[in-house]
Amino acid sequence: MINKLVDKIRKTNAPIVVGLDPMMNYIPEHIIKKAFAEYGETLEGAAEAVWQYNKGIIDATYDLIPAVKPQIAMYEQFGIEGLKAFKRTCEYAKEKDLVVIGDIKRGDIGSTSAAYATGHLGKVKVGSNTFSAFDEDFVTVNPYLGTDGVKPFVDVCKEEKKGLFILVKTSNPSSGEFQDRIIDGRPLYEWVGEKVAEWGADHMGKEYSYIGAVVGATYPEMGKILRKQMPKTFILVPGYGAQGGKGKDLVHFFNEDGLGAIINSSRGIIAAYKQEAYAKFGAENYAEASRQATLDMIEDISHAMQNR
Repeated sequence: MINKLVDKIRKTNAPIVVGLDPMMNYIPEHIIKKAFAEYGETLEGAAEAVWQYNKGIIDATYDLIPAVKPQIAMYEQFGIEGLKAFKRTCEYAKEKDLVVIGDIKRGDIGSTSAAYATGHLGKVKVGSNTFSAFDEDFVTVNPYLGTDGVKPFVDVCKEEKKGLFILVKTSNPSSGEFQDRIIDGRPLYEWVGEKVAEWGADHMGKEYSYIGAVVGATYPEMGKILRKQMPKTFILVPGYGAQGGKGKDLVHFFNEDGLGAIINSSRGIIAAYKQEAYAKFGAENYAEASRQATLDMIEDISHAMQNR
């Protein structure tokens, strides 16, 4: 699946992923009213609003981008109905030939880790039948438990030719409480990056490993170090736009071939109509605002790459 992601980035010239992280206060009133009219003010009604909102954004952007990244917590808050919307969103994105990165940040050991991997990336056997449950192409994984927590995911990825993005240096302000701690002369995130490169060397695609890393856009200097440390690792970069990252901050995440990174924007795209720059579109045309925000992000990154 890393080969498909690289091919689609080349085709679209857009190394970006749209984070489908829906909150009810992002969803335009006309969508919520229609969903509540059909299902009431219920979890099912909320999930229907989320699904219709996502569908509009996918329809407006799928020809511009290689991938989407639904964040599962935004769906889990609505219980089983929310998870149905998550599944429906993943399926629809795949129908549009988008790569789906499930932002699930799972991390456990043994049979528990294997079960997470099976549910999100693999196939589960039920009697004489076999099913793919959520069936994302990649998922995010927390490596805090070490190899025991990551290996079951890698094993399933090898079977299914799917991939991971492992948390290395995250974009949140308090990430340094642990990730920047100096251990044997180096910060912890460098040790994790080294391990990600080691895991990845055992599951390579044509140009890059199926095992990627998550490194926040808010730490470009650290990204420069990790890029050199993990030359064959694709880096998922959150923190663009709403969290402060801009194209000029991101050039060091890419290799000399212009590949090696994919930049995420979530509310900066999906809630673009709420921003002053895109207010002219209005809530009724929220998806068109998202499309324009996507085009502007592509242009920002392209300009930065040309001038690096």
